[in-house]
Amino acid sequence: MSKERGFFVTFEGGDGVGKSTQIERLAQTLKNRGEDVVVTREPGGSTGAEEIRALLVKGDSARWSAMTELLLVMAARRDHWEKTIEPALKKGAIVLCDRFFDSTMAYQGLAGGLGEAHVTTAQELAIGDVRPDVTFVLTLPDDLGLARTGARDGDETRFEEKGQDFQDRVGAAFLAIAKGNPERCVVIDASDEIEVISTRILGEFDDRRGAHG
Repeated sequence: MSKERGFFVTFEGGDGVGKSTQIERLAQTLKNRGEDVVVTREPGGSTGAEEIRALLVKGDSARWSAMTELLLVMAARRDHWEKTIEPALKKGAIVLCDRFFDSTMAYQGLAGGLGEAHVTTAQELAIGDVRPDVTFVLTLPDDLGLARTGARDGDETRFEEKGQDFQDRVGAAFLAIAKGNPERCVVIDASDEIEVISTRILGEFDDRRGAHG
């Protein structure tokens, strides 16, 4: 995507890696510069997609099969893309999205056992061959991520309740995705201090955006 058409940034990683904190910090820095910034998330990010989100992240961990999850995710993504992401990019905004295609590949495709082909086909059917301009993959030891999520309030715990083995597979999947897409993905050690992480993300953002200009 060209700079003139906006700039699409995604944040990926397992549960509890600190994506929300880093998105908020980057968004505020960019807004302070006078940039037009849209912060959104998946599943969710539009009225219809938020309704589907509740189906995905609440309830018993065995509520849906990986294939059913994939179809729900893609239905949400289609609405999110139509209503939020694409309009923002068309007006030249910077879009910061908490999770996108790589999460689907990690959770349903690799950790969930569906395989890459099913996820890629579903993505292309839902919104075409869309990829972010840059993706930050935050990593933590999986048990530390789960410990952080365990301290949260709320009932959006369905994926955390799939257990440590599943989280281990998710973590490995994100690293494999990043390794396979070095031109797009930047791996960030989320065990560093928040300020250190923010500084590195901002530097990488500026470098990547400049390269697209």
